[in-house]
Amino acid sequence: MTSRYPSFAGEILDLFAEREAALTDIAIIQPADPFLDMAGEDLRRRIFLTESETGETLCLRPEFTIPVCLDHIAKRATTPRRYAYLGEVFRQRREGGAEFFQAGIEDLGSPDRAAADARSLGDAHAILSRVLPGTRLRVTLGDQAVFEAVLSALGLPRGWQKRLARAFGSPAMLEAAIAECANPQGATNLPRELASLVARGDEPRLTQHIEEAMQAAGLSPTAGREPGEIAHRLLEKAALRSVRLSDDALNALQSFLAIKASLEDAGAQLAGFAEGAGIFLDEALAEFAARAERIRDQGLPLDDIRYDAAFGRPLDYYTGFIFEIGAEELRQPLVGGGRYDRLLTLLGAESPIPGVGFSIWLDRIAAVRGEAP
Repeated sequence: MTSRYPSFAGEILDLFAEREAALTDIAIIQPADPFLDMAGEDLRRRIFLTESETGETLCLRPEFTIPVCLDHIAKRATTPRRYAYLGEVFRQRREGGAEFFQAGIEDLGSPDRAAADARSLGDAHAILSRVLPGTRLRVTLGDQAVFEAVLSALGLPRGWQKRLARAFGSPAMLEAAIAECANPQGATNLPRELASLVARGDEPRLTQHIEEAMQAAGLSPTAGREPGEIAHRLLEKAALRSVRLSDDALNALQSFLAIKASLEDAGAQLAGFAEGAGIFLDEALAEFAARAERIRDQGLPLDDIRYDAAFGRPLDYYTGFIFEIGAEELRQPLVGGGRYDRLLTLLGAESPIPGVGFSIWLDRIAAVRGEAP
Protein backbone atom coordinates (compact mmCIF):
# COMPACT_ATOMS: atom_id res chain seq x y z
CA MET A 1 0.00 0.00 0.00
CA THR A 2 1.17 3.53 -0.74
CA SER A 3 1.42 6.12 2.01
CA ARG A 4 -1.70 7.94 0.83
CA TYR A 5 -3.84 5.10 2.20
CA PRO A 6 -4.75 4.93 5.91
CA SER A 7 -2.30 2.97 8.06
CA PHE A 8 -4.78 0.16 8.65
CA ALA A 9 -5.64 -0.39 4.95
CA GLY A 10 -3.40 -3.44 4.81
CA GLU A 11 -5.42 -5.12 7.57
CA ILE A 12 -8.60 -4.57 5.56
CA LEU A 13 -7.02 -6.07 2.45
CA ASP A 14 -5.94 -9.10 4.46
CA LEU A 15 -9.49 -9.61 5.64
CA PHE A 16 -10.81 -9.31 2.06
CA ALA A 17 -8.56 -12.23 1.15
CA GLU A 18 -9.65 -14.24 4.18
CA ARG A 19 -13.30 -13.64 3.25
CA GLU A 20 -12.67 -14.66 -0.37
CA ALA A 21 -13.68 -11.29 -1.87
CA ALA A 22 -11.62 -10.42 -4.97
CA LEU A 23 -10.18 -6.91 -5.01
CA THR A 24 -11.42 -5.01 -8.07
CA ASP A 25 -10.17 -1.83 -9.73
CA ILE A 26 -12.83 0.76 -10.57
CA ALA A 27 -12.20 3.88 -12.68
CA ILE A 28 -12.44 7.24 -10.91
CA ILE A 29 -14.30 8.88 -13.82
CA GLN A 30 -17.78 7.39 -14.21
CA PRO A 31 -20.88 8.04 -16.34
CA ALA A 32 -23.06 10.38 -14.32
CA ASP A 33 -26.53 9.24 -15.36
CA PRO A 34 -26.71 6.06 -13.23
CA PHE A 35 -25.93 8.06 -10.08
CA LEU A 36 -28.34 10.86 -10.99
CA ASP A 37 -31.10 8.34 -11.72
CA MET A 38 -30.63 5.79 -8.95
CA ALA A 39 -28.52 7.04 -6.06
CA GLY A 40 -31.12 9.28 -4.40
CA GLU A 41 -31.58 12.98 -3.72
CA ASP A 42 -28.99 13.21 -0.97
CA LEU A 43 -26.12 11.86 -3.05
CA ARG A 44 -27.30 13.52 -6.26
CA ARG A 45 -26.86 16.98 -4.73
CA ARG A 46 -23.24 16.27 -3.77
CA ILE A 47 -21.83 14.74 -6.97
CA PHE A 48 -19.01 16.45 -8.88
CA LEU A 49 -20.05 16.60 -12.53
CA THR A 50 -17.88 17.07 -15.60
CA GLU A 51 -18.19 16.47 -19.33
CA SER A 52 -16.27 14.45 -21.91
CA GLU A 53 -14.99 15.86 -25.21
CA THR A 54 -18.00 14.28 -26.90
CA GLY A 55 -20.48 15.91 -24.52
CA GLU A 56 -21.15 12.88 -22.32
CA THR A 57 -21.99 13.82 -18.73
CA LEU A 58 -19.44 12.28 -16.38
CA CYS A 59 -18.69 12.51 -12.69
CA LEU A 60 -16.00 11.77 -10.16
CA ARG A 61 -16.77 8.44 -8.51
CA PRO A 62 -19.12 9.30 -5.59
CA GLU A 63 -19.51 5.71 -4.33
CA PHE A 64 -18.59 2.18 -5.36
CA THR A 65 -21.75 0.07 -5.52
CA ILE A 66 -23.05 1.35 -8.86
CA PRO A 67 -19.59 1.28 -10.57
CA VAL A 68 -18.92 -2.27 -9.31
CA CYS A 69 -22.27 -3.40 -10.71
CA LEU A 70 -21.65 -1.64 -14.04
CA ASP A 71 -18.22 -3.27 -14.29
CA HIS A 72 -19.71 -6.69 -13.54
CA ILE A 73 -22.30 -6.23 -16.30
CA ALA A 74 -19.73 -4.92 -18.82
CA LYS A 75 -17.49 -7.95 -18.22
CA ARG A 76 -20.47 -10.33 -18.48
CA ALA A 77 -19.06 -12.02 -15.40
CA THR A 78 -20.63 -15.15 -13.95
CA THR A 79 -22.33 -15.23 -10.55
CA PRO A 80 -22.21 -15.64 -7.65
CA ARG A 81 -19.25 -13.33 -7.28
CA ARG A 82 -17.82 -11.25 -4.43
CA TYR A 83 -16.03 -8.00 -5.21
CA ALA A 84 -13.93 -6.02 -2.73
CA TYR A 85 -12.72 -2.46 -3.18
CA LEU A 86 -10.64 0.17 -1.44
CA GLY A 87 -10.16 3.67 -2.86
CA GLU A 88 -11.18 7.29 -2.98
CA VAL A 89 -14.66 8.64 -3.53
CA PHE A 90 -15.55 12.24 -4.24
CA ARG A 91 -18.58 14.14 -2.98
CA GLN A 92 -19.40 17.31 -1.12
CA ARG A 93 -19.64 16.42 2.56
CA ARG A 94 -21.54 18.04 5.41
CA GLU A 95 -18.57 17.49 7.72
CA GLY A 96 -16.20 19.16 5.27
CA GLY A 97 -13.85 17.93 2.57
CA ALA A 98 -14.69 16.38 -0.77
CA GLU A 99 -12.33 13.40 -1.10
CA PHE A 100 -12.14 10.43 1.24
CA PHE A 101 -11.53 6.69 1.27
CA GLN A 102 -14.08 3.90 1.29
CA ALA A 103 -13.70 0.14 1.37
CA GLY A 104 -16.31 -2.56 1.06
CA ILE A 105 -17.60 -5.79 -0.39
CA GLU A 106 -20.38 -6.25 -2.96
CA ASP A 107 -21.88 -9.77 -3.07
CA LEU A 108 -23.63 -10.38 -6.41
CA GLY A 109 -25.78 -13.29 -7.49
CA SER A 110 -25.96 -15.35 -4.30
CA PRO A 111 -29.17 -17.43 -4.51
CA ASP A 112 -29.54 -17.63 -0.70
CA ARG A 113 -30.48 -14.06 0.15
CA ALA A 114 -30.75 -14.61 3.90
CA ALA A 115 -27.27 -16.13 4.04
CA ALA A 116 -25.79 -13.39 1.84
CA ASP A 117 -27.36 -10.66 3.99
CA ALA A 118 -25.96 -12.22 7.15
CA ARG A 119 -22.54 -12.71 5.57
CA SER A 120 -22.45 -9.06 4.48
CA LEU A 121 -23.15 -7.94 8.03
CA GLY A 122 -20.59 -10.43 9.31
CA ASP A 123 -17.95 -9.21 6.84
CA ALA A 124 -18.46 -5.59 7.87
CA HIS A 125 -18.41 -6.40 11.58
CA ALA A 126 -15.26 -8.51 11.16
CA ILE A 127 -13.41 -5.67 9.42
CA LEU A 128 -14.31 -3.17 12.13
CA SER A 129 -13.37 -5.63 14.85
CA ARG A 130 -10.00 -6.13 13.15
CA VAL A 131 -9.10 -2.43 12.80
CA LEU A 132 -10.83 -1.25 16.01
CA PRO A 133 -9.97 -3.97 18.54
CA GLY A 134 -11.69 -3.48 21.87
CA THR A 135 -14.24 -1.00 20.51
CA ARG A 136 -17.87 -1.81 21.25
CA LEU A 137 -19.80 -1.67 18.00
CA ARG A 138 -23.52 -0.95 17.74
CA VAL A 139 -25.51 -2.42 14.85
CA THR A 140 -28.80 -0.99 13.57
CA LEU A 141 -30.92 -3.05 11.19
CA GLY A 142 -33.83 -2.00 9.02
CA ASP A 143 -35.80 -3.61 6.22
CA GLN A 144 -37.17 -1.75 3.21
CA ALA A 145 -39.07 -4.87 2.11
CA VAL A 146 -40.95 -5.15 5.42
CA PHE A 147 -41.85 -1.44 5.24
CA GLU A 148 -43.16 -1.80 1.68
CA ALA A 149 -45.08 -4.95 2.68
CA VAL A 150 -46.79 -2.98 5.46
CA LEU A 151 -47.75 -0.21 3.02
CA SER A 152 -49.22 -2.77 0.63
CA ALA A 153 -51.05 -4.70 3.36
CA LEU A 154 -52.64 -1.49 4.66
CA GLY A 155 -54.21 -1.00 1.24
CA LEU A 156 -52.60 2.34 0.48
CA PRO A 157 -52.99 3.56 -3.10
CA ARG A 158 -50.03 2.60 -5.28
CA GLY A 159 -49.02 6.23 -5.67
CA TRP A 160 -48.80 6.75 -1.92
CA GLN A 161 -46.87 3.50 -1.53
CA LYS A 162 -44.27 4.72 -4.02
CA ARG A 163 -44.09 8.16 -2.38
CA LEU A 164 -43.57 6.73 1.11
CA ALA A 165 -41.09 4.09 -0.11
CA ARG A 166 -38.99 6.82 -1.76
CA ALA A 167 -38.97 8.76 1.52
CA PHE A 168 -37.88 5.77 3.61
CA GLY A 169 -34.34 6.43 4.82
CA SER A 170 -34.88 10.15 5.39
CA PRO A 171 -36.79 10.75 8.67
CA ALA A 172 -37.75 14.30 7.71
CA MET A 173 -38.98 13.31 4.24
CA LEU A 174 -40.90 10.32 5.61
CA GLU A 175 -42.56 12.42 8.32
CA ALA A 176 -43.57 15.02 5.73
CA ALA A 177 -44.90 12.35 3.35
CA ILE A 178 -46.98 10.70 6.09
CA ALA A 179 -48.39 14.08 7.14
CA GLU A 180 -49.36 14.80 3.56
CA CYS A 181 -50.98 11.36 3.23
CA ALA A 182 -53.07 12.06 6.31
CA ASN A 183 -54.03 15.59 5.29
CA PRO A 184 -53.60 16.12 1.55
CA GLN A 185 -53.11 19.76 0.68
CA GLY A 186 -54.91 21.60 -2.04
CA ALA A 187 -53.32 22.65 -5.30
CA THR A 188 -49.80 23.96 -4.93
CA ASN A 189 -48.89 27.49 -5.95
CA LEU A 190 -47.77 26.69 -9.47
CA PRO A 191 -47.56 29.27 -12.24
CA ARG A 192 -50.89 29.54 -14.10
CA GLU A 193 -49.81 27.79 -17.32
CA LEU A 194 -48.06 25.00 -15.41
CA ALA A 195 -51.08 24.54 -13.13
CA SER A 196 -53.35 24.34 -16.17
CA LEU A 197 -51.26 21.58 -17.76
CA VAL A 198 -51.19 19.66 -14.47
CA ALA A 199 -54.96 20.01 -14.10
CA ARG A 200 -55.50 18.63 -17.62
CA GLY A 201 -53.08 15.76 -17.00
CA ASP A 202 -51.25 16.56 -20.23
CA GLU A 203 -47.89 14.93 -19.49
CA PRO A 204 -46.25 15.43 -22.95
CA ARG A 205 -47.02 19.17 -23.04
CA LEU A 206 -46.15 19.53 -19.36
CA THR A 207 -42.76 17.90 -19.99
CA GLN A 208 -42.14 20.18 -22.97
CA HIS A 209 -43.09 23.26 -20.95
CA ILE A 210 -40.72 22.31 -18.11
CA GLU A 211 -37.89 21.58 -20.53
CA GLU A 212 -38.32 24.97 -22.24
CA ALA A 213 -38.42 26.74 -18.87
CA MET A 214 -35.22 25.00 -17.77
CA GLN A 215 -33.46 25.93 -21.00
CA ALA A 216 -34.57 29.55 -20.67
CA ALA A 217 -33.19 29.62 -17.13
CA GLY A 218 -29.92 28.02 -18.23
CA LEU A 219 -30.49 24.90 -16.16
CA SER A 220 -29.05 21.57 -17.27
CA PRO A 221 -31.23 18.46 -16.72
CA THR A 222 -28.10 16.62 -15.57
CA ALA A 223 -27.91 18.90 -12.53
CA GLY A 224 -31.12 17.37 -11.15
CA ARG A 225 -34.23 15.61 -12.35
CA GLU A 226 -35.09 15.30 -16.03
CA PRO A 227 -38.10 17.33 -17.30
CA GLY A 228 -40.08 14.12 -17.83
CA GLU A 229 -39.47 13.03 -14.25
CA ILE A 230 -40.50 16.43 -12.89
CA ALA A 231 -43.69 16.33 -14.96
CA HIS A 232 -44.50 12.81 -13.79
CA ARG A 233 -43.98 13.77 -10.15
CA LEU A 234 -46.23 16.85 -10.49
CA LEU A 235 -49.03 14.75 -11.98
CA GLU A 236 -48.54 12.06 -9.36
CA LYS A 237 -48.80 14.62 -6.55
CA ALA A 238 -51.95 16.09 -8.10
CA ALA A 239 -53.57 12.64 -8.19
CA LEU A 240 -52.57 11.84 -4.62
CA ARG A 241 -54.06 15.06 -3.27
CA SER A 242 -57.50 13.53 -3.88
CA VAL A 243 -56.80 10.53 -1.60
CA ARG A 244 -56.62 10.69 2.20
CA LEU A 245 -54.99 8.07 4.42
CA SER A 246 -57.59 6.64 6.81
CA ASP A 247 -57.14 7.07 10.56
CA ASP A 248 -56.84 3.30 11.05
CA ALA A 249 -54.14 3.00 8.38
CA LEU A 250 -52.30 6.06 9.76
CA ASN A 251 -52.34 4.68 13.30
CA ALA A 252 -51.12 1.29 12.12
CA LEU A 253 -48.31 2.84 10.08
CA GLN A 254 -47.19 4.97 13.01
CA SER A 255 -47.31 1.92 15.31
CA PHE A 256 -45.14 -0.02 12.90
CA LEU A 257 -42.57 2.77 12.59
CA ALA A 258 -42.33 2.98 16.39
CA ILE A 259 -41.09 -0.62 16.68
CA LYS A 260 -37.56 -0.80 18.08
CA ALA A 261 -36.32 -4.09 19.44
CA SER A 262 -33.36 -6.37 19.84
CA LEU A 263 -32.81 -8.79 16.97
CA GLU A 264 -33.95 -11.57 19.31
CA ASP A 265 -37.32 -9.89 19.96
CA ALA A 266 -37.93 -8.15 16.63
CA GLY A 267 -39.64 -11.04 14.84
CA ALA A 268 -42.17 -11.51 17.66
CA GLN A 269 -42.89 -7.78 17.81
CA LEU A 270 -43.46 -7.60 14.05
CA ALA A 271 -45.78 -10.62 14.20
CA GLY A 272 -47.68 -9.04 17.08
CA PHE A 273 -48.01 -5.79 15.15
CA ALA A 274 -49.40 -7.62 12.09
CA GLU A 275 -51.95 -9.49 14.21
CA GLY A 276 -53.04 -6.33 16.01
CA ALA A 277 -53.39 -4.40 12.76
CA GLY A 278 -55.24 -7.27 11.09
CA ILE A 279 -52.83 -7.50 8.17
CA PHE A 280 -50.85 -10.35 6.61
CA LEU A 281 -47.07 -10.00 6.42
CA ASP A 282 -46.30 -13.72 6.35
CA GLU A 283 -43.86 -13.72 3.42
CA ALA A 284 -41.92 -10.65 4.58
CA LEU A 285 -41.75 -11.95 8.16
CA ALA A 286 -40.58 -15.39 7.01
CA GLU A 287 -37.70 -13.74 5.13
CA PHE A 288 -36.95 -11.58 8.17
CA ALA A 289 -36.85 -14.66 10.43
CA ALA A 290 -34.61 -16.60 8.04
CA ARG A 291 -32.13 -13.73 7.93
CA ALA A 292 -32.16 -13.34 11.73
CA GLU A 293 -31.31 -17.03 12.07
CA ARG A 294 -28.39 -16.69 9.65
CA ILE A 295 -27.13 -13.61 11.52
CA ARG A 296 -27.09 -15.66 14.73
CA ASP A 297 -24.98 -18.23 12.88
CA GLN A 298 -22.36 -15.51 12.20
CA GLY A 299 -21.48 -15.50 15.89
CA LEU A 300 -22.01 -11.75 16.27
CA PRO A 301 -22.74 -10.19 19.69
CA LEU A 302 -26.56 -10.23 19.49
CA ASP A 303 -26.95 -7.83 22.43
CA ASP A 304 -25.44 -5.09 20.25
CA ILE A 305 -27.82 -5.62 17.30
CA ARG A 306 -31.06 -3.63 17.22
CA TYR A 307 -33.91 -3.56 14.72
CA ASP A 308 -35.56 -0.20 14.05
CA ALA A 309 -38.64 -0.37 11.81
CA ALA A 310 -38.18 3.28 10.77
CA PHE A 311 -34.51 2.88 9.89
CA GLY A 312 -33.47 3.22 6.25
CA ARG A 313 -30.59 4.69 4.27
CA PRO A 314 -30.94 7.60 1.79
CA LEU A 315 -30.11 5.65 -1.39
CA ASP A 316 -32.91 4.85 -3.82
CA TYR A 317 -31.62 1.45 -4.88
CA TYR A 318 -32.16 -0.45 -1.62
CA THR A 319 -34.86 -3.15 -1.71
CA GLY A 320 -34.62 -5.09 1.55
CA PHE A 321 -32.17 -5.60 4.42
CA ILE A 322 -30.39 -2.38 5.47
CA PHE A 323 -27.79 -1.89 8.17
CA GLU A 324 -25.34 0.51 9.77
CA ILE A 325 -22.59 -0.14 12.28
CA GLY A 326 -21.25 2.57 14.55
CA ALA A 327 -19.13 3.12 17.63
CA GLU A 328 -20.22 4.68 20.92
CA GLU A 329 -17.78 7.60 20.59
CA LEU A 330 -18.81 8.60 17.06
CA ARG A 331 -22.18 10.04 16.01
CA GLN A 332 -21.81 9.05 12.34
CA PRO A 333 -21.86 5.42 11.20
CA LEU A 334 -18.65 3.62 10.34
CA VAL A 335 -20.36 1.23 7.91
CA GLY A 336 -23.53 1.38 5.85
CA GLY A 337 -24.97 -1.26 3.58
CA GLY A 338 -27.93 -3.26 2.38
CA ARG A 339 -29.66 -5.27 -0.32
CA TYR A 340 -30.31 -3.93 -3.84
CA ASP A 341 -31.98 -6.65 -5.91
CA ARG A 342 -33.33 -4.36 -8.66
CA LEU A 343 -30.20 -2.32 -9.25
CA LEU A 344 -28.36 -4.51 -11.75
CA THR A 345 -31.46 -4.89 -13.92
CA LEU A 346 -31.89 -1.11 -13.96
CA LEU A 347 -28.24 -0.77 -14.94
CA GLY A 348 -28.70 -3.08 -17.94
CA ALA A 349 -28.16 -6.65 -16.76
CA GLU A 350 -29.85 -9.13 -19.11
CA SER A 351 -31.39 -11.08 -16.23
CA PRO A 352 -32.07 -10.23 -12.56
CA ILE A 353 -29.03 -10.45 -10.29
CA PRO A 354 -29.58 -10.11 -6.53
CA GLY A 355 -27.02 -8.02 -4.67
CA VAL A 356 -26.03 -6.97 -1.17
CA GLY A 357 -23.03 -5.02 0.07
CA PHE A 358 -21.58 -2.39 2.35
CA SER A 359 -19.18 0.55 2.43
CA ILE A 360 -16.81 1.57 5.23
CA TRP A 361 -15.77 5.18 5.87
CA LEU A 362 -12.05 4.92 6.54
CA ASP A 363 -11.66 8.49 7.74
CA ARG A 364 -14.18 7.82 10.50
CA ILE A 365 -12.28 4.70 11.54
CA ALA A 366 -9.14 6.83 11.68
CA ALA A 367 -10.96 9.26 13.98
CA VAL A 368 -11.90 6.47 16.40
CA ARG A 369 -8.31 5.21 16.31
CA GLY A 370 -7.05 8.72 17.06
CA GLU A 371 -5.20 8.97 13.76
CA ALA A 372 -5.16 11.70 11.14
CA PRO A 373 -7.43 10.69 8.23
